[in-house]
Amino acid sequence: MKTKDQLIDELLDLAFAEDLGDGDHTTLSTIPADAVGKSRLIIKEDGILSGVNIAKMVLDKTDPSIKLEVMIEDGTEVKKGDVAFIAEGPVRSLLIAERTMLNIMQRMSGVATMARKYQDELQGLHTRVLDTRKTTPGMRMLEKEAVKTGGGTNHRIGLFDMILIKDNHIDFAGGLEKAIDRAREYCRSNGKDLKIEVEVRSLDDIRRVIEHGGVDRIMFDNFTPELTREAVELVGGRFETESSGGITLENLRQYGEAGVDFISVGALTHSVKGLDMSFKAV
Repeated sequence: MKTKDQLIDELLDLAFAEDLGDGDHTTLSTIPADAVGKSRLIIKEDGILSGVNIAKMVLDKTDPSIKLEVMIEDGTEVKKGDVAFIAEGPVRSLLIAERTMLNIMQRMSGVATMARKYQDELQGLHTRVLDTRKTTPGMRMLEKEAVKTGGGTNHRIGLFDMILIKDNHIDFAGGLEKAIDRAREYCRSNGKDLKIEVEVRSLDDIRRVIEHGGVDRIMFDNFTPELTREAVELVGGRFETESSGGITLENLRQYGEAGVDFISVGALTHSVKGLDMSFKAV
């Protein structure tokens, strides 16, 4: 299995391949090969900064001779006009790296800003906001990192690091109990130490899970806040609890006040506007 760093490295290779092709002919035709200069990363919109560490990787992959002076670190609240860092090196290299670096940083900072907004809405409660697998193909590792930078919490990274038995699994497996038993047997026979979460659609489903056992977390799918409160009381702390489906920033706190441990929100990654910023010559 590929590591996080390997996946990010491959993403950067692809990003440069689709942007650079056989060369940045505008830069090559207008900028002398020996020209050296500086560019500033200027924030143009209030939010949470994320992706400085990836920007370092982009610049280093473009040209290891580029020097970076960082003024603002990831996870910091930034305002319009702030300068996050200054890069100094061959002008051609700075121009070639610009768009790939900005695309990534704007996306990551947008995700981090959204995660901070959602988690702040739960201030004073024990409930944590989770991301989902509803990510941009190829950018999952970066978007998951941005969620953490913004103060959110990562759910499973992919299909490999947790068992999440959803409605389709239950229906195809022939029922709730059968799906749980098969998951437990699979882990035992394959030497997998994975947490098991199961999705439920009613209070009766919860009663069946409580009676059967064998899971670590119960996900309440498309419950109302009122039904969620009943569900949390029914579980009584025997399992971790999670709410999912139909949850927005407007009703988020109602679900948190219902007592769930986690709330998963696809909007942290699938409906995010990038944070505006630019990379300008000094």
